[in-house]
Amino acid sequence: MDERKPDLIVGVDFGMTATGVSYANLSIGSETAKWIQKWPGRSQANENKVPTVLVYPKNQLAPSSWGFLSETLSEQNAPDKSYKDWFKTFLDPVRLGHKHAESPHYGDIEEVERWYEDYHRFLYKHIEFKLSPELSGVPWHDAKIEFIFSVPTTWAPQIVDRYHTIVQKAGFAQCRNHTVSIGLTEAEAAAVHTSLEASGIFKEQDILLVCDAGGGTTDLSVLRVTDTQTFALTLQQLDVVFGATIGSAAIDYDFEAYARSQLRIAQMSAPLPASPEQIAWEMMKSRDFQNTKCEHGGPDDTPIFSVPITKLDPAYANLTVGIQFGEMRFAREDLQTLFDKQIQKLVGLIDSQLQNMQRKLPGQQVNHLILAGGLGHSPYVQDQLRARYSSGGGHPNASGIQVRVAPDPQLAVCKGLVGDRLRRLREIYNPNNPKHVGRLATRDPMNGKYYVTESIAWFVRKGKPITLDEPITHSFFRKIPPGDPRRAFPTSIVESHADEWDLPHHMGAG
Repeated sequence: MDERKPDLIVGVDFGMTATGVSYANLSIGSETAKWIQKWPGRSQANENKVPTVLVYPKNQLAPSSWGFLSETLSEQNAPDKSYKDWFKTFLDPVRLGHKHAESPHYGDIEEVERWYEDYHRFLYKHIEFKLSPELSGVPWHDAKIEFIFSVPTTWAPQIVDRYHTIVQKAGFAQCRNHTVSIGLTEAEAAAVHTSLEASGIFKEQDILLVCDAGGGTTDLSVLRVTDTQTFALTLQQLDVVFGATIGSAAIDYDFEAYARSQLRIAQMSAPLPASPEQIAWEMMKSRDFQNTKCEHGGPDDTPIFSVPITKLDPAYANLTVGIQFGEMRFAREDLQTLFDKQIQKLVGLIDSQLQNMQRKLPGQQVNHLILAGGLGHSPYVQDQLRARYSSGGGHPNASGIQVRVAPDPQLAVCKGLVGDRLRRLREIYNPNNPKHVGRLATRDPMNGKYYVTESIAWFVRKGKPITLDEPITHSFFRKIPPGDPRRAFPTSIVESHADEWDLPHHMGAG
């Protein structure tokens, strides 16, 4: 077993509408979580995520594009091509069955798995392209790289296993020293990232309601903080619910539908340079609308906003629908109505979850509502939820709830994956940790930090079940000076017949 510290840790948040990738390059001594911002088709701009999209030529198995490269008119509107998006949830056969009830000709599970594999293959190649030049002293194919993937809280173990297999087939484990693992759930990762960026806000036994409101879906998870003293925040999942159709993408589609209806009215008076469908799609995808949507409810919000119409003669005017000077004008209230539709669904989901927790855990308070994801990034959504729940929202178990926004909410999941792994690499001495009380802290001359030595990591505990499907693993690394020729290191194996609560944390007396 290779016990070297990893050269690179990569966290992947595969999302319904977009995918984020964070990483820590330990080969250069950095333990800072960064993220990929340059993607094919957007090389001149910084983008935190890449669209979860593929385009296939009709009757062909190989995709012609992915990500931003798929978001061109020639790819999306070509009659001889098929546009694939919003397919994440259909790895679950139950969800796919619901889709087939609506659209009988939608792809079967084999096709969905192929879309997954093709997309992740593109993703892997781009990660290699972007990060291999950043490695120091070791080529990509020889580097020890850990790829960690998040999964939805609602996925059953067999779906998680299927996803793990797909990711490996896509190339993430093709090199000898590359490993693939399923890390935290999306809600857990968002909670861990929040705790890392704002240490001290959680106390043991706090109950967290994590709302990961993304592009197309919203996950709600209820977690209890069971340990804040150890080297990594420990969370226990208490409940989970899935909100399938709440997300920022629904605002896009509703805006597109509204713009299309207005453009059809204009088309009846005077011809437009393209069909209302094409123009509305371009307006929805435009930087102008996307920026306005992201800033809605912020300090720079304006009563009126405009979205350009590509190739429209500036002399064209239809004041009835707000077209003038090559643009279509909208009132802030038009956009607010679209937001309110999603917020109403979101509030209903949160209310239902708080009521459910009141029934399951009467007398216990939910202490924090944590917002993550694209929709959770919206200032308007944040303000509305704070106004709703600042006094508990009428729920007796949320009277003191604190509404918190995860730092970098769009990146909270992938950064949480990397941050959690970094924290688990070493147990640094903490005088407030009961496990470290009375322990000798040793200073590491290579980095100047203090560590407790002779610690024990228990693999098997009395009374805890062991299953063949879930291996018990711990990760360790050993730091050695440059040029050290050793490749094997002695390790002690110990056993104890004590009960779980009485197991020692370290070797030696006491």
